[in-house]
Amino acid sequence: MPAFSVTSPAPSGRRLTGGILFLLAGLAALGALATNIILPAFPRISASLSVSSQELGLTLSSFFVAFAVGQLLAGPLSDRFGRKWLVLGGLAVFAAGSVLCAFADTLSFLVLGRVIQALGACAASVLSRAIARDLFDGEALARALALTMIAGAAAPGFSPLLGSALDSLFGWRITFLVVAAFGVVLALHYATSVGETHRADRRASLAASAAASAYGRLAMDPRFLLPSVSVSLVIGGLYTFFTAAPAILMNELGLTAFQLGLTFATTVLIVFAAGFLAPRLAHRWGQRTIGMIGLVIALAGSLSLFASAAAPAFIPLTTAIALYLLGMGLINPLGTAIAMHPFGRQAGLASALLGFLQMGCAAVGASFASVLPLQPSASLAVILTTGSALALLVFLPVAMRQPKAEVQA
Repeated sequence: MPAFSVTSPAPSGRRLTGGILFLLAGLAALGALATNIILPAFPRISASLSVSSQELGLTLSSFFVAFAVGQLLAGPLSDRFGRKWLVLGGLAVFAAGSVLCAFADTLSFLVLGRVIQALGACAASVLSRAIARDLFDGEALARALALTMIAGAAAPGFSPLLGSALDSLFGWRITFLVVAAFGVVLALHYATSVGETHRADRRASLAASAAASAYGRLAMDPRFLLPSVSVSLVIGGLYTFFTAAPAILMNELGLTAFQLGLTFATTVLIVFAAGFLAPRLAHRWGQRTIGMIGLVIALAGSLSLFASAAAPAFIPLTTAIALYLLGMGLINPLGTAIAMHPFGRQAGLASALLGFLQMGCAAVGASFASVLPLQPSASLAVILTTGSALALLVFLPVAMRQPKAEVQA
């Protein structure tokens, strides 16, 4: 059989148990957890390392870049050797990088630790989607991804609240040790409860030329490219919000670190609601139709940010962000399922390229948020509106090719 065949495998027959959901959500949330938990501690980290907040932003952009590039390697490796050793190895690297961050005494040392963190976390993120594709198909896959997003959103949503408490009680360094411990817990759970999901007879060759060629074919296939770019643009907007939130909510609006964490935790309810609704609405009206509606909602939220950017206020700003998150919560699992479904044998490769696109958009958005000659809230409005408008245009051909099999009478 040719390497990197795109024939869709049959479902595994496994049910989405609590243990599998914990693994998928934990792996998917690892990167956001590692980033969001330290956001409330930025002022103390800046003071401790004697650097400015802008210089400390390098720890975010370097993380996003390493996360994006690392996924391109993790995907083919997992398709060739299976998921098990990539999961365990990635979590070990992540834990080591987290410990390194905890003992960093210079900005360079901290950036190095963050890059190592990202290289481990990116493997986890790739394999979360790949394992879901190994185990589930069709509507079951969309449901698994939606439930994973709901559970996974809790970690990055509530982690700033936890990070604020840890920073206040023990100092910012302990937050990195807590994150390292979570990586170890995930590794132990995977090793004892889930195990390998990618059968040996479905594994692809590792030849670099074959992998590069497969990436090229995948990137040129509109079945994958269009929904992936759409999802990546709105996910990039989410990470841009994470990056800009301390400057907007703490500097412009005067929130404390605890209040910042509480705000992040509150937004999780929006993602929960969207993730709960997405597969149910898609079952009735189709994945592509609901995905399109999600993008329209995200664009409406982005445009609403301009009203709050003129005179920043807490309620208008958070309402606009909540609207954006609702739309993002609809398109994310459905767009991902649409992109991944035709590429069962390439699940690792497809997940890697999707992750690369997402983190690439996050890095671009975060960079623009730092360099645009605007107030942080105005920069966020420009970036989110541009991204969601482009996502809507890119997804339009996908929505117009509604497969009959997806629509329920």
